[in-house]
Amino acid sequence: MAVYFDHRIEAPESSGVPAEVAWHPTQPVLAVASTSATTGGNVDLYLQQGEFVESCHVDRPYQPTVLRWHPSKPLLALGWEVGEVLLLTHPSGEQTVLPNTHTNYITLLEWSSSGSRLVTGDQMGVLAVWRFDARGRLQGSHLVRHEYNKPLTCCIFRPAPPGEDVAMLARAAVSGDERALDKFNWRKDGKGTLLKMGPQEGLVFYVSTIDGKVHSVDERGQTNTLFSVDNPIQKLFFLERREALVVVTETLTLSQYTLGPEGGAQELMKVKLSGKSGQNADIVWTENGLLITATGEHVIRLWDLEGGDNYVLSLDETLGFERGEIINCVSYCIGKEILAAGTSHGRIAMWRMALQPGSSSTDAKTQWKLQTPTEIEGNVTQLRWGSSLNLLAANTVTTVLILSEHVMSAHFGQQVAAVQLTPSQLSITQFSAGAHLTLRSDIHIKGVCVTKDTVTVWSGKQVTVYEITGTVLRCSGSFQCESQVLAVHDENIYTVEPNRVQVRTPQGTVKQLLPFSETEGNPVLLSVCQVYLVVGTDAAHIKVFDLTRREAKAHCNAKNLSDCIPSLGALRSVKCNANGSQVSILISLVNGRSDHKVHFYDVEMDTVTHFDFFTGRPSSSTSQPDDSDRQQSQATELSGRCPVSHFWDENEPRLFVCETVPVSSEIASSSLFNMMDVSVATFFCTQEHGLLLQDSYPRPASLQNLLALDVPYYYFTCKMLFRRGDVFLPEPGERDPEPGEVSAPASASPSQALVSSLVPAAQLPHMVSRRALKDFVGLEDCEKVTWDAMLNFSFYLTVGNMDEAFKSIKLIKSVAVWENMARMCVKTQRLDVARVCLGNMGNAQAARALREAEKEAEPEAQVAVLAIQLGMLEDAEKLYKSCQRYDLLNKFYQASGKWQKAVETAENQDRIHLRTTYYNYAKHLEAMGDKNLALTYYEKSDTHRFEVPRMLQEDVLSLEIYVNKMKDKNIYKWWAQYLESQSDLDSALRYYEYAQDYLSLVRVQCYVGNIQKASEIANDTGNRAASYHLARQYESHDEIKQAVHFYTRAQAYNNAIRLCKENGLDDQLMNLALLSNPEDMMEAACYYEEKGAHMDRAVVLYHKAGHFSKALELAFATQQFSALQLIAEDLNENSDPALLARCSDFFIKHSQYERAVELLVAAKEYHKALDLCLDQSLTITEELAESMTVAKESKELSEDARRDLLERIADCCMRQGDYHLATKKYTQAGNKLKAMRALLKSGDTEKIVFFAGVSRQKELYIMAGNYLLSLDWRKDPDIMKNIINFYTKGRALDLLAGFYEACAQEEIDDFRNYEKALGALMEAYKCLSKAKGRNPAEQESKMANLQHKITLVKRFIQARRLYEEDSEEGVHLCEALLEEPELDAAVRVGDVYGFLVEHHCQQGSFQVAYDKLEELQKVLPSPNVNSYISQASLDALQNALGVPLTRGKLQGRVDHTDSEGEEDEVEEDEALDAHHGD
Repeated sequence: MAVYFDHRIEAPESSGVPAEVAWHPTQPVLAVASTSATTGGNVDLYLQQGEFVESCHVDRPYQPTVLRWHPSKPLLALGWEVGEVLLLTHPSGEQTVLPNTHTNYITLLEWSSSGSRLVTGDQMGVLAVWRFDARGRLQGSHLVRHEYNKPLTCCIFRPAPPGEDVAMLARAAVSGDERALDKFNWRKDGKGTLLKMGPQEGLVFYVSTIDGKVHSVDERGQTNTLFSVDNPIQKLFFLERREALVVVTETLTLSQYTLGPEGGAQELMKVKLSGKSGQNADIVWTENGLLITATGEHVIRLWDLEGGDNYVLSLDETLGFERGEIINCVSYCIGKEILAAGTSHGRIAMWRMALQPGSSSTDAKTQWKLQTPTEIEGNVTQLRWGSSLNLLAANTVTTVLILSEHVMSAHFGQQVAAVQLTPSQLSITQFSAGAHLTLRSDIHIKGVCVTKDTVTVWSGKQVTVYEITGTVLRCSGSFQCESQVLAVHDENIYTVEPNRVQVRTPQGTVKQLLPFSETEGNPVLLSVCQVYLVVGTDAAHIKVFDLTRREAKAHCNAKNLSDCIPSLGALRSVKCNANGSQVSILISLVNGRSDHKVHFYDVEMDTVTHFDFFTGRPSSSTSQPDDSDRQQSQATELSGRCPVSHFWDENEPRLFVCETVPVSSEIASSSLFNMMDVSVATFFCTQEHGLLLQDSYPRPASLQNLLALDVPYYYFTCKMLFRRGDVFLPEPGERDPEPGEVSAPASASPSQALVSSLVPAAQLPHMVSRRALKDFVGLEDCEKVTWDAMLNFSFYLTVGNMDEAFKSIKLIKSVAVWENMARMCVKTQRLDVARVCLGNMGNAQAARALREAEKEAEPEAQVAVLAIQLGMLEDAEKLYKSCQRYDLLNKFYQASGKWQKAVETAENQDRIHLRTTYYNYAKHLEAMGDKNLALTYYEKSDTHRFEVPRMLQEDVLSLEIYVNKMKDKNIYKWWAQYLESQSDLDSALRYYEYAQDYLSLVRVQCYVGNIQKASEIANDTGNRAASYHLARQYESHDEIKQAVHFYTRAQAYNNAIRLCKENGLDDQLMNLALLSNPEDMMEAACYYEEKGAHMDRAVVLYHKAGHFSKALELAFATQQFSALQLIAEDLNENSDPALLARCSDFFIKHSQYERAVELLVAAKEYHKALDLCLDQSLTITEELAESMTVAKESKELSEDARRDLLERIADCCMRQGDYHLATKKYTQAGNKLKAMRALLKSGDTEKIVFFAGVSRQKELYIMAGNYLLSLDWRKDPDIMKNIINFYTKGRALDLLAGFYEACAQEEIDDFRNYEKALGALMEAYKCLSKAKGRNPAEQESKMANLQHKITLVKRFIQARRLYEEDSEEGVHLCEALLEEPELDAAVRVGDVYGFLVEHHCQQGSFQVAYDKLEELQKVLPSPNVNSYISQASLDALQNALGVPLTRGKLQGRVDHTDSEGEEDEVEEDEALDAHHGD
């Protein structure tokens, strides 16, 4: 909270009534123009605290009219009523009169943005433009002069168009930004453009005349009329974002005109503003497009021209304003975002712009926060904010006051608190004595320091000390001192001056000097805690002094924090703890921003550590290895914040507290800090454990700032809610209840100045509020021993040492202590400790609730029950949320009366209990008398059909309206029953009809005797209940047919059957029995059987009722063969076997063999069924076979009998030619060999291969291989692979060898590929060598024969290969090969002869070639020579010898082989290669 110091200007006696005030834009200099009816007028300048500048006094015998300061230079332009324009320079007082241009009343003076131009205008319409140099000196006569012949009213310069920000570009260039460098180096690579800096200021301006016209004047001084409005113009503004000119007339008409590039203007908007129009309207324009007006009303009006919003701000009587108070003037401070308004009762209202968390930027009205008023004397007619210090000047007609904002001073020490109320008034609270005092001083209080016996205040120039004697304050000393900070300990006052701290007496006498070197810097911060003084310097050094002796002694050497803290800019605050071992420091960084860390200097260890509130973690040097979980919880709770104030406990050196705000809300102004999300965090700080979070909670919104920490309380200053005169009121509910209402009585001693005044107790402000620490709630009145024990308990609990924690309180008998411990157990979730605490408290109810809560699986839910029993409802809520037990959270909200939260929880997270929650809420609302809302929630809970009529039954009219409104059938029925009970049968019938309650309709109609109408209703609707009721009515009237009819419609067949039997209605009886249940069917069948008539009906009914045996007996007995056929269709395996056998015999006799087989199978007579199938040549379908297959787990047949049955079934299938089904049954019987044989007969190659693969039996592999060998394996590589695979797996190596030999012969005969043939023969030899034959001699013979073949083939291959290198040797080998016996078994003789013929033809020995051809014909009587010799060689031979050679018969085959054999060869190659790879 801030207070405003008001300084009255020290005006000379000759000054008249203040008429106009003007602040210099940057310097704290105020110009005041005064007028007097007798002496004329004068203009004076005043400094920050109202000091009169004698050198700058100007007086004239005529009145001043206009004041305008130069934008940057201390140069004031003055306009007078006779047309004189004077320039006054501060502080020299130099006066310069502009050349005589105007002869009449000066109405306007306006400087350009940089002050190079001054526009002057008078009431005759004469306008002049003057030029000034950079030093603010006039340059000759006027540049431009225009005459508009009408009084000039307003003038405004148009801002220059934006150019490049040179300063920003320079910084970017220094940091290495290439783009910025290129901007400055425009000749780089011969390219680039000049840096566009734009003009230094805008020289175009607009001026208005009293007739409503607006003229523009350009840079060259040429003027042009832009537009005209209907009334005199009061204000001109320029809206930069829209490039628009805003005009406000004296009738409060607002117009916007867009300005074109060529000087034209077009009206964009025109609107009439609310408020009293006239000359007294005070209109303010802000840079963000906000127009603010005060027109002599009790409100001010704001128009947002950019957003289009408008709203009003009014005074609040609850803050101290009075009814009927009028706002005269307004002024807006851009730097502080404060809107000030002066009132007719001498108050200044201030609205501060404060963005509330979660508020929309469009909700502008809620962002203005009205403060408590600042009171001055008189009627405030003019307000002006100005200078770089944001000072406020207030004109009260009789004088002018200068107001400067000052942060409210407050201090706490030794159970005494002082809080500043006004610039010269303090509220003092003595907590130990329970008294409140008010101190009024004759100085403006900039700081206060209190002890149990003294109150010391200072203004920056003077220090005054007051002594507290009982409830009286007396001045005990006062002296001049310009120290800006001050500290007090006992009788010593500590003040600062350059490079030293002065120790003074209350009268100002210097007792001791505490020097600081130039390196250590000048002391700027002082703080005392117990007997230790800590000093902070502007060179970032700190030093602690021990004050226990008569003279202060250094407790440690000066510590240079710049060496320990990087980026340190300046110290903000230093505080030491009670034993002088720790110093906490807040700093500002080099960039001026507040650091997120609190730094701690350990005096004994000479180390600096920190706690970072941005991350929520301490420095690594202070963290312990086992503290990860604790640090994680701290980081979650404290991260993203910045410290703003800090305190150590007054007596406990371990306890430290800090106020923090969110980083996004970090600001420098402490007044705005009061409105933000502020958190108070308390820590234990020790060398061993570092900084440990003890508690953290949000500061209540009604409290201002943390003032001190003194166990067991936090001390806060309260927000000022109300101020009127000497009456001050804090926020409601924040007054501390303990101290008594004690005022300071007057003193009779004439030698001392009495400063405290007697104030009614009701008006004494209670500006300090105490809040107990979390661990000390309920222990505020305990003795210090208990506090110390509790503090130790809290410390050890925070550390996690439960043994020491219990030791510290084991001797405590106070129930409040144990209750407080139980509360801590909620925080630590130690239920074992909580049980001990509850036992010591004697709280059996809570102990029982905790024991019952153990059934909950989540520990948090159990702790929440403990929190509820201890009244810690917020903690219980958080615990239920953390464990996501929204069902229990819902119950908790209901039990605590938070119904909206309960409903919200049920709707979002606990939907399973949503209807129950709605119902309970409705019951609650009904009990509270809110029936309308209860009705809504009964409907949501879907219980309104009963609950709402019950609730409204006493209000029949409302109930009827609700019934007709809801149009619900159940409610209609309830209402009809109610009307029926009231004997209003006609209305009841109508509502029964609405409800479609046909039973009630029929019942009432029967009651009134209208049975015909009842019959129509029952027939039309088919309602069973209605039909049954009507049938009873007809039966009572002996109308049997109608009764039977409606019993039938009601599906009450037993009643209908009863009537039919009693009345001999046999035809209807059969139909009804078939519609009814089996018991009724049996009853009807017995009825027919007893009568001896309609035996077929009896059989059918027995059959339908499920009594097959009875039906069959009756059918056989009465020869009902057609009925017997129907009965047999319903027989199955669950039927009686004897019954099945009897039926099967019946069907065999009547040649219905298929049906007989089915019945035999159902009777489990499988062999008889098979015999019948064989005898009658019946086809066994797969369905029949499956029905005869007995499961393995069945106990009906043994395993051998089951296999025998399956094999018989398979044999039958084999006879029928159903080989697949036979395979299946043989497989189920376990006879895979027969299964394979059956499958081989089917010829299904794919299934044969599959079955052999899954059977894994040698015999089956061999059988499958033999089968595949019978196929055309030469053209299918897959078959070749399977043959090789099956023979290999079946260990039939002799068969595999034969297969390889066949493959080799195939290669020779079809493809003449002896190389592959050799590979196949080699494989055959390998297989044969591994085979274990029964006849070794025969195997040796086969191997010798195979080896001979391999040798011959190798020789032929060698001959062909050798031929390429040595043809003669190759031919010789072939000649020798022809001499081998049985050559043709291995190598075709024709291939050898063909090789020789080809050779001789190539050599040109055609005769020799012909001779070889003849030899071939002798060996092979009818050879196909084309199979052995190429056609080219034959043609050459024929041409050479002239002997005709006829082509063989196999020519076509040879051609076919040539065209297609290649592909087959490739496929066989692949098969053989695959095998070799295996």
